[in-house]
Amino acid sequence: MKAKIKADKAKIISKIDERIYSSFLEHLGRAVYGGIYEPEHETADDMGFRQDVLNTVKELNPPLIRYPGGNFVSGYNWEDTVGDKAKRPRRMELAWFSVETNQVGLDEFQEWARRAGSQVMMAVNLGTRGPAEAGNVVEYCNSRTDTYYANMRRENGFEEPFGIHTWCLGNEMDGPWQIGHKTAYEYARTACEAAKIMKWTDPTIELVACGSSNSGMPTFGEWEETVLRECYEHVDYISLHNYYGNRENNTPDYLGCSLEMGRFIETVAAICDKIKGEKKGDKDIYLSFDEWNVWFHSNEADEKIEKWQVAPPLLEDIYNLEDALVVGCLLNTLINHSDRVKIACLAQLVNVIAPIMTVNGGDLWLQTTFYPYLYAARFGRGTALDAEVECDTYAGSKEAAIPYVDCSVVYSKERGEVVLFVVNRHLTEAIEVALELKGFWAEQVLEHKVLNHTDLKAVNSPKAPRNVTPYDGEAAVDSVTLEPHSYHMIRIKVKSE
Repeated sequence: MKAKIKADKAKIISKIDERIYSSFLEHLGRAVYGGIYEPEHETADDMGFRQDVLNTVKELNPPLIRYPGGNFVSGYNWEDTVGDKAKRPRRMELAWFSVETNQVGLDEFQEWARRAGSQVMMAVNLGTRGPAEAGNVVEYCNSRTDTYYANMRRENGFEEPFGIHTWCLGNEMDGPWQIGHKTAYEYARTACEAAKIMKWTDPTIELVACGSSNSGMPTFGEWEETVLRECYEHVDYISLHNYYGNRENNTPDYLGCSLEMGRFIETVAAICDKIKGEKKGDKDIYLSFDEWNVWFHSNEADEKIEKWQVAPPLLEDIYNLEDALVVGCLLNTLINHSDRVKIACLAQLVNVIAPIMTVNGGDLWLQTTFYPYLYAARFGRGTALDAEVECDTYAGSKEAAIPYVDCSVVYSKERGEVVLFVVNRHLTEAIEVALELKGFWAEQVLEHKVLNHTDLKAVNSPKAPRNVTPYDGEAAVDSVTLEPHSYHMIRIKVKSE
């Protein structure tokens, strides 16, 4: 089978906001306790953070890490999480029916993020709390004033503000599962007033309003319109969430799920533009796809977890090769919509539906999905080009035409290279791809990494951590052969013509 990828230096989608390679850590399962924090671990630092985990996170270099939730945030009392750890309360955590010890809180997490080289994307509780509490936590984190919450931070040992710039106005408030679930109008009014107080407290921050929890919600569309009509003047982004899975064990359909992600993005962007027009506004509302991933493997096991434990092993999906191919396609979709998607968070980072896994008291290991995320985060920084892919398609049960070749192309002027991220969705055939880079003089292939395995269901594990790992492939500046069911990262050294 043959195909062609054509990329033109003059056909630009957008300069990529590096924050599309962000991630997420929620107080859920072993993401925090046993994930980033394990004081008894042999690699633990002075604050109890696992250095092996921290160093691996640094490899990914996520610009933002969304915190502390997620569903968790809708019952979150931030005041429980600061100051003397000996005085912090143990709470029944109603989102995930666990016990929260509060031994890692806002004070500790902002320091962990700093050590990881990342910024915090902080969510406020608009479930059980409201605008006043949202303003108070902004004051605690960001203010230099001689006032109550800024002085509380100083008393807790932090003279300098944390400087948290990006804030989420709650989480998934359209979902009946959410603590403090609201109608669109109820949420919109609460979010609007919270936004006003938060920006009065610190005018430099930017705010993300809650969009729909996923594109299948019965209120999808109507929710976004209602929220933006109330909040347009006070917010900068609206969120999108979606998770993907192969519950029917239909791999061809599953490999095409990124097409649905693309439509979701385009629909929400159109709604944002509609409200901008109604308001006769002068600003675009951008998109924050701040929860996305594959999530389905652990659903049955999670139902058997006993309630009211500290850090139970919840949502610990074990990912296989086909999951990694899907993650590669989803990353391509975000890159190819980088004109509107400015923030995106792989949910989550450690242990909970995560690319990084740990053994309590033992080693860490990397899931198959780690690698496409790593390569996009490392080499997908620059300018997204509007690549034209000529290839055959196949029909799925939900999609009429799924391209066998999925691709995004990024040009880095700084590094002098064009990077292609490519997935061959064909399960049995290799595809010979001609590469045409217009406006560039292609000098040499710097690197070609391939992720593949003979078994689509192959996984990594603590006992076999390198079962599915990248290897070097062969490529020319004008052609590459894609093995069946494979992911590719190809770096080509270029000069402008």
